[in-house]
Amino acid sequence: MFSDWANRGVNVWTIAQVSLTLTEGTANYTLNSYDIDILDAVIRRTVGTTVTDFQITSIGRDEYLNIPTKETKARPVEFFIDRQTTPVLYLWPTPENSTDIFLSNRIQRMDDISASVNDPDLPSRFMAPMVSGLAFYIALKKNPERIGILKPLYEEDFARAVAGDQGRTSLHLVPRRTY
Repeated sequence: MFSDWANRGVNVWTIAQVSLTLTEGTANYTLNSYDIDILDAVIRRTVGTTVTDFQITSIGRDEYLNIPTKETKARPVEFFIDRQTTPVLYLWPTPENSTDIFLSNRIQRMDDISASVNDPDLPSRFMAPMVSGLAFYIALKKNPERIGILKPLYEEDFARAVAGDQGRTSLHLVPRRTY
């Protein structure tokens, strides 16, 4: 069920900011197995007391494959995340020093509940979808005639909980008039 939730989109409580110190000449880095994806990232460079964050762009597998000069050394401007069982981060250009930091917001897998004493790794608003989701998944195996009742309940509970993850900022547009 938690895998189903991860596949449906971002659950904001599973986002963590992670830093990785780069190594000169090293273009790829093995990430943690619980990292699912990288939402956004910067290269943080410190010169003296000045700290500067440089935006770095995510590219796809085919774009990375088509880079002809992968060994070029400079400040990285693009990254590709190979989302395998244990994800691998590829940077281009290859880092030119060992002091830059790759700072990223990563989607991380939710912890499984492996014992009855474990608490679920989720906010309280997701308790109802967890209960109705578990009932639905158990019904798939043990009581298929209940699926028609449990599936809509699960989807409604999940949609209501996800709505709580949406931003609450207002949009205020002011037209500019010129004569």
